[in-house]
Amino acid sequence: MTVDQDDSGAGTTPHLGDAMSRVARELQEEHGDVEGTLQAITASAVRTVPHAEECGVNYVIGRTRIEPRAWTSDLPKGVDSLQQELGQGPCIDAVREQQVVRVDDVRTDERWPEFARRAAALGVGSMLCFQLFVDGDRLGALNLYARRARAFDEDTEEIGLVFASHAAVALAGAVHEEHLRTGMGNRDVIGQAKGILMERHRITADQAFAVLARVSQELNRRLVDIAVELADTGSVPGGSRRRD
Repeated sequence: MTVDQDDSGAGTTPHLGDAMSRVARELQEEHGDVEGTLQAITASAVRTVPHAEECGVNYVIGRTRIEPRAWTSDLPKGVDSLQQELGQGPCIDAVREQQVVRVDDVRTDERWPEFARRAAALGVGSMLCFQLFVDGDRLGALNLYARRARAFDEDTEEIGLVFASHAAVALAGAVHEEHLRTGMGNRDVIGQAKGILMERHRITADQAFAVLARVSQELNRRLVDIAVELADTGSVPGGSRRRD
C-alpha cells in the first residue's frame, strides 16, 4: 500500500512504512510536551492520511463530554462542539463503541440525523474517526475531515488506523514525560519546604515531612500545595488557626 501525499501535498507516493517513519520522527521532536504533541498529531495527520483536509483531537470525559484539545482549523473544533451539544456523533461512537467510524457522506448518513444535517451545513462532506486511547473514564479520539463526500475508503481507513496507533504511542510518551517532570518538580518543592521547617524548628527531615502531612490532612489540601505555600510565604498554612 502507498500513501498518495507528501509534505508538500504534491501527490507523490512514498511507501506507508516510510511515511510512518517520518511521522514517528515528527512526533518525537516534541520531547514530552503534551500540547505540542497534540498539535503535531493534527498537522501530521493531514499530511499523511490521503484526502484528509482537516484534523482534530479531542478527549471524551465520562464517555459523553467532549473536550477539544487540538485542531487544524475552526471546522474540527466546531464539529466537536456540535457533538458535545447533541450528545451524539461519529467521534462519540468511535471512543464508546467502535475503534473506527467512517462517514462516507455526512449529508445522507442516517445514524445521527440531526448531527449529519448540521455538520453538513458547516461544510463537512466525509469523516473518519479513530479511538486514540482509553484512560479510565477519559478517552481520546482522532477525527479526520474532508469537504467532499466519499473522500475516504478502506485503504485510507487502514492508513489512518496505522497513523492513529503511532499517534497514541507518541501521546502516551509525552504524557508520561510530563508526569515525570511534574513529579520531580513536586519533590523539589516538598524538599524546599522540609528544609525551611528543619532549619526553623531544628527537626529532622522525617519530622518535617510529618508536619506537612499533618497540615495537609487537617486542611484537606494536597501536600504539594501546602509545600508550595510554605516555600512562597515562609509560613505553615493555617498556622494561626491551629494556635488558637
